[in-house]
Amino acid sequence: MIREIKLFSVFALIALCSVGAEASAQQTAKPTPTPAISQQPSPSPSPIAVETLDQLTAKIRAKLQRPEVRRGQVGIKIVSLNSGRVVFEENAEKYFMPASNMKNFTVATAIEKLTPDFRFVTSVLAAAPVDPSGTVKGDLRIFGRGDVSISTSFSEGNYYKGLDGLADKIVAAGVKRIDGGLIGDETYFRGSPVPGTWEWDDLQWYYGAEISALPLNDNAVDLTVMPGTSGSACAVNVSPSNTVLRVLNQCTTVEAAGTRDLTIEKKVDRNMLEIRGTLPVGDRGFTGNVTVSRPAELFIALLRQRLEQKGVVITGQTRLVNSRSTDPVPETVEVARLESPPLSLIAAKTMKPSQNMYTETLLWTIGEEARRHAPVVAGVPPASPTDSSELGLAEVKSFLTSIGVAPDGIIQHDGSGLSRHDLITPAAVVQLYLYMGKQSKYSQVWRDSLTIAGVDGTLKSRLTGTKAAGNLRGKTGTIDQVSALSGYMSTAAGEQVIVSFVVNGVNVGRERTKLIDEIVVDLANFNGKIDQ
Repeated sequence: MIREIKLFSVFALIALCSVGAEASAQQTAKPTPTPAISQQPSPSPSPIAVETLDQLTAKIRAKLQRPEVRRGQVGIKIVSLNSGRVVFEENAEKYFMPASNMKNFTVATAIEKLTPDFRFVTSVLAAAPVDPSGTVKGDLRIFGRGDVSISTSFSEGNYYKGLDGLADKIVAAGVKRIDGGLIGDETYFRGSPVPGTWEWDDLQWYYGAEISALPLNDNAVDLTVMPGTSGSACAVNVSPSNTVLRVLNQCTTVEAAGTRDLTIEKKVDRNMLEIRGTLPVGDRGFTGNVTVSRPAELFIALLRQRLEQKGVVITGQTRLVNSRSTDPVPETVEVARLESPPLSLIAAKTMKPSQNMYTETLLWTIGEEARRHAPVVAGVPPASPTDSSELGLAEVKSFLTSIGVAPDGIIQHDGSGLSRHDLITPAAVVQLYLYMGKQSKYSQVWRDSLTIAGVDGTLKSRLTGTKAAGNLRGKTGTIDQVSALSGYMSTAAGEQVIVSFVVNGVNVGRERTKLIDEIVVDLANFNGKIDQ
């Protein structure tokens, strides 16, 4: 405002001088010569230097020599999406632990094999149709097929909305009374609910959740532990409230100057949670997500609760059956069914937040759908692995081979990359992204599933304020000693490139991501030509 007033004063003075000069000219009536205006050439803008590929690659190589990363292993491959021309590569054919970059292969296979319109179906089965009085004679069986969308993640954080959708379908089918039990049927999937190569200390947290044909709320519960008054027990809350997960609270609140010493231990394969130690008055406490063993138990227990709240009488008990059960499966009719949103949405809900359990469920579903559609010759189905996961892994390998990924380009033990036994090459990732970006008829669905730098998912807080923000779409990966990032992005010259970075054996996580992000920014700022 001060500057504007000063400028106004100057302009006013000039105007007054002009008026005075004009008045003087009128009084003397003498013409005044028009002064010559000196034409000064305006300076031309400095030309913007165009960077060469050699300069770009020199920048990247210099970053790889940093002391912070020199003892680690770095794999990089960068190619033009248009031509496939290699911009830069380092150890592109070597094996690396991928962390969640393994999800690229599983989710891409799911999109291709299942199609984006695929929907998970949960069937409600009975031995006979509902009678005119609304009674089901015998058990009501909930046959699950892995619908991960019965979850807070699809329901704005509502613990019960997914279950209520199923309960409403049952009520709408005319069910008022069940003269029998409520059975959770998990027989659709076969195999151990936890991949055998996962680390035991991952299994109590949400990212190590079990696989189930009847998943609920990501197969985890929300846990908060807060201090109370000095000398009292800590306040523990589990949501949703349930009788399946038992809590042993041995945490004590101490005075504000006391020591925070909190231990939370979920027993492996048991729904027992032990909370021990101390929290000072005023401490921030703990908020997190703890897994549930045999999540179908929680599913059926809470579904029964929701049905009873809607007026349905259930006379029998709740129980589970799975592929290891010896109970005969009776002839049944479908009383009701609940369908999930399409896979196109589920793929995005899997990739953007990097959801492990969803990815494993997709892997198992790929396997079971392949089993279901396997040709039958002379009345005999083909021999196949028993486990759903084995079938799924075989389908992923078949798809990757068909699109030109080297047969030994990846070694896959799970779907999500939580296994420390998984191995990939950057070259395999780039080949997958080339196919999905240019040849797949579901290319847009694939791109829409990827997290966007500076905008959402696991990249929401990365690359903000750079030309890579809102530009790079891809998939991250992070476990101990591992960081990865693969995706699509545009250079400053408007050329699209595919990038794949995997860093192993660098102990400090921020150094791994710093290396990756700085190279991504160099690419985003690159104004030279890749494809001549």
